[in-house]
Amino acid sequence: MTTPLVEAVDVSRRFSRKLDYAEKIARFFGAKLEEKTVHAVDEVDLAVHPGEVVGLVGESGCGKSTLGRVMAGIMPASGGEVRWQGKPLASLEGEEKRAMRLSAQMIFQDPMSTLNPRKRVIDLIGEAPRVHGIVKGREVRDYVASLAERVGLDASYLDRYPHQFSGGQRQRIGIARALAVKPKLLVCDESVAALDVSIQAQILNLFMDLKREFGLTYLFISHDLGVVKHICDRVVVMYLGRVVESATPDELFDNPKHPYTQALIRELPTVADRRRTFTPIKGEIPSPLHPPPGCHFHPRCPKAFDRCRVERPVLKENAAGHVSACHLNDLPVSQATDATAEPAI
Repeated sequence: MTTPLVEAVDVSRRFSRKLDYAEKIARFFGAKLEEKTVHAVDEVDLAVHPGEVVGLVGESGCGKSTLGRVMAGIMPASGGEVRWQGKPLASLEGEEKRAMRLSAQMIFQDPMSTLNPRKRVIDLIGEAPRVHGIVKGREVRDYVASLAERVGLDASYLDRYPHQFSGGQRQRIGIARALAVKPKLLVCDESVAALDVSIQAQILNLFMDLKREFGLTYLFISHDLGVVKHICDRVVVMYLGRVVESATPDELFDNPKHPYTQALIRELPTVADRRRTFTPIKGEIPSPLHPPPGCHFHPRCPKAFDRCRVERPVLKENAAGHVSACHLNDLPVSQATDATAEPAI
């Protein structure tokens, strides 16, 4: 097994809001005010190997985007560590740190909010490679033109501004900007979610073409299981800040082990189910301000038993390359079968 390109080891990320001066005074006089801490990512282990396409899926608010930002080096971890090619990110300095920053790039869901509306395409794509010495100033236009054409943009558009493009074209600009610094890892955060279905297919095909051409590694964050199933080598499922299951797409979709994964896949629309009534998972996702003890999914899980309410399950291997975090893994086969008989909806 090769050394992971990027690896999260026991990584947590918390967002805290401290009381301001007036709130502290109010609390002094008896007001029930407290500092609020959002547990966005909770002790996650995740390794992405060179050339791999890893899909990260889960409900909105489960922490997948935050984890992607932490692994890309955009956001620091509150606990644990992120390793880049085996070295802790916090220990990188000088040229090593600069190289890592360039090697991990992120593509966001809404390109319009991440493209400076005052800059032309040639500046949006060409500024970073020029500043970092990847190309010389006189070579920027040719360099940007070649990247634009590679991602499906006409080179004659280089002097236009972001508002003059469609959503799909702006996403291509974002992809070209990420490629301009010759990265090794692309973290794609819902990068096709805001696009029309036909445009989604074009962008996904582009991602796969670029992977083969440049030897890229992807961490593909999405809530669309259908997309993830077809483009990823491995799928990782998150729930309320924790990884609950990980496997290859075929193994995960054919034999899901965690009740949450089973519920997601059971409600995945297919052509054969055109007349079926789909039922969402019962209950609301708990607040990350006060996550439940034990297994985070137990308040919504019809298979939960006493142990689930007090003890956090750990990831255990069910088959080669297939791990899940569920106490049902520890039950005898007969009891586990009985427990999984009821649908998780």
